[in-house]
Amino acid sequence: MYSYTMTQWLFFFYIYCFAGWCIESAYVSIHEKKLTNRGFMRGPFLPLYGSGAIMMLVVSMPFQDNIVLTYLAGCVGATVLEYVTGVTMEALFKMRYWDYSDKPFNFQGHVCLGTSLAWGLLTILMTEVVHVQVEHFVLSIPGKLLAVLTYIMTVGIAADFALSFKAAIDIRDVLVKMEQVKREMVHIQKRLDVIIALTNQEVTNYKSAMAENVSTVKEELAEGMGMCIDDVRSGIESKLETAKNIVLAKPAEYFVGIKEELLDLKTRYAVNVADRDRLGRLRDFFQRDMIRSNPRMISKEYREAFEELRKRTSGRKDKKDREKGED
Repeated sequence: MYSYTMTQWLFFFYIYCFAGWCIESAYVSIHEKKLTNRGFMRGPFLPLYGSGAIMMLVVSMPFQDNIVLTYLAGCVGATVLEYVTGVTMEALFKMRYWDYSDKPFNFQGHVCLGTSLAWGLLTILMTEVVHVQVEHFVLSIPGKLLAVLTYIMTVGIAADFALSFKAAIDIRDVLVKMEQVKREMVHIQKRLDVIIALTNQEVTNYKSAMAENVSTVKEELAEGMGMCIDDVRSGIESKLETAKNIVLAKPAEYFVGIKEELLDLKTRYAVNVADRDRLGRLRDFFQRDMIRSNPRMISKEYREAFEELRKRTSGRKDKKDREKGED
């Protein structure tokens, strides 16, 4: 049975956080063919790996003399930890920092059979080989020195975690606002559809006719949200021009109400375009670095908005915009 002080447990946790960061960063760097500082935090620590290692030690305690039960305990314990962590992070940040949706026998994309089986093997490797050496190293450090090192690391890691947590929350808020902007733009597009339809008819009471079509516009919003933002913007600009040409061809006094509506929609559209562009240009270093450090990070709920953030963060969106401007 393991018998450690709280300081020793913490130091073990930090060692495995660092080891996990080394393994994960090396793997992702090779896969992406560029150096990548992998993980949720900015420093060289991955809390999930540290938590997983400590969990492996704890769940294997009752089965140290039975390798089969140690394997099963590792499979179950690590899978539960990975699932709970994944679900919690997605609920908090609206983001998935890993996703197994393309793997066979996965559950909600948070865990999969292959990874669960691997956790069991890692538990055996951890308890039989790795921790034996790590334990010897930690227990050889004088108690006072270990306490000082643990304290310093705790302060640094806590500060890093707080900054990273704030960055993740800020990214979530940006995604929510970008989706709200898109919803408003879809609403503008649908209102323009109604205006164009009305301008082609003999409408005696413009305000009454518009009010009757409000419910129809609301019903069509959900369908419009399935369109990409570029199509929404292109549609609005085209419809604004179409409505303008129709109004110019009719008696001015007949379309006073429609002109006012068009001016309002045009103004709201310009404001929303500016807001979307501002939101998409992340200024905070921690936010940009978090996206760069997690190339496989996705957002199920805000997929389009997050992909726009990723492209802008990598510079691809800005390059594309400059090329359009040159044309």
